[in-house]
Amino acid sequence: MSQTGYIIIAIAIVVALVAIFTISFVAYIKTPPPAGCERGKGPNCENCEQSSCRFYAYAEERAAKKLKEEKPSTKKGNE
Repeated sequence: MSQTGYIIIAIAIVVALVAIFTISFVAYIKTPPPAGCERGKGPNCENCEQSSCRFYAYAEERAAKKLKEEKPSTKKGNE
């Protein structure tokens, strides 16, 4: 096979890989998250489990505070 044949095959492979990447990326973006896995933005994301997020510590503190506030109110309602 001549050198131009190899170049055409290489270009075809690169184009195919780019097309596969583009199609899969668009499908990923358009797919909605499953129920219960929706994420909020910023410090309101209490369901986030990514400890590398800069808002993770704030979200944990907020969730703990919310939990402490709910517990006494349920005890008062039962008395």
